[in-house]
Amino acid sequence: MRYLTAGESHGPQLTAIIEGVPSHLPLGKGDIDPWLRRRQGGYGRGRRMVIETDEAQILSGVRAGRTTGAPITLAIENRDHRNWTEIMSPEPGGEPRKKALTDARPGHADLTGGIKYRHKDLRDVLERASARETAARVAVGSVALKLLSELGVEGANYVSSLAGIETRQPFSWKALEAIEESDLRTPDADAAAQMRERIDRAKKDGDTLGGILEVRFRGLPVGLGSFVHWDRKLDGRIAQACLSVQAMKGVEIGRAFENAVRPGSSVHDAVFRDEEGYRRETNGAGGLEAGMTNGEELIVRVAMKPIATLMKPLPTVNVVTHEASDAARERSDTTAVPAAGVILQCVIGWVLADALLEKFGGDTLPELQERVDAARAYARTY
Repeated sequence: MRYLTAGESHGPQLTAIIEGVPSHLPLGKGDIDPWLRRRQGGYGRGRRMVIETDEAQILSGVRAGRTTGAPITLAIENRDHRNWTEIMSPEPGGEPRKKALTDARPGHADLTGGIKYRHKDLRDVLERASARETAARVAVGSVALKLLSELGVEGANYVSSLAGIETRQPFSWKALEAIEESDLRTPDADAAAQMRERIDRAKKDGDTLGGILEVRFRGLPVGLGSFVHWDRKLDGRIAQACLSVQAMKGVEIGRAFENAVRPGSSVHDAVFRDEEGYRRETNGAGGLEAGMTNGEELIVRVAMKPIATLMKPLPTVNVVTHEASDAARERSDTTAVPAAGVILQCVIGWVLADALLEKFGGDTLPELQERVDAARAYARTY
């Protein structure tokens, strides 16, 4: 499978085209829009989340509630575009335009992107570099998650820590309802209260906060990915997808960093066998060995830096006058850590669905289902 997205933060819409989704996958707005709403949620979000009420339009590739095998086109309207029509117009003239951005924000794409593409109005960089783009990727990822769910694969995400405040309650699939009900995507009510207090203080100070997200998948067949080429290793593909999301700066599979200081005898997961097949009583590898799924739960942890747009701006340089200045202030969030887990589940889900189709093939969902079931049966009897 493959996809492309297009669109700017304040343009008319975000657009995604997806190719390679098997036919006969049940799919409708009800499979996409809830993920878009989750992405907009979370304590610490800014006013843009009030303006936008994201919904996906399915413009091609789906008929009568099921995919046809043709490319799928999804569109998400930017409702705030009505206030930016003149500023974002593709027609020539009217320069310098209102809302021109010349005071580069440290930590953002502004300065480097301006040099790379030779823009002095850094809005030409900001508009595409903005995390608003992730709405399109969530829509795309929701299609992948739907495909995975039809094949018995389930995913989850939660906030492991925010601004150094850790969720002390261990993850449990039984806690999914509590995670969904929490505006900080944590089942730990005490930790959530501390996180809210910390977010309120950062907002008052004009500052921003980062955190660590954890994404899990269970039910994955053995052998997705490969060890034979560097670019087919699944852990590398997952890490690339995660780090492509704005503000993500580190990826850990299983207990990677903890394992780095332990001896091998306490790191690797011993293998046992029973009537259900092979199993591991521990999962320090996080469900991946040598770039392949091993049948255990996939565990991915991702570090998100604080958002680069600060209401109390850092020093910078104006790219037109070359004089010292304060960084530009755009409408922003104090933190988007809870929403980031939703985005990461979607982008990892896409990688998994792509790897699954790569291994099993099939133009239709029934073909794919038959092959996945056969592979699971073989793994149990191997």
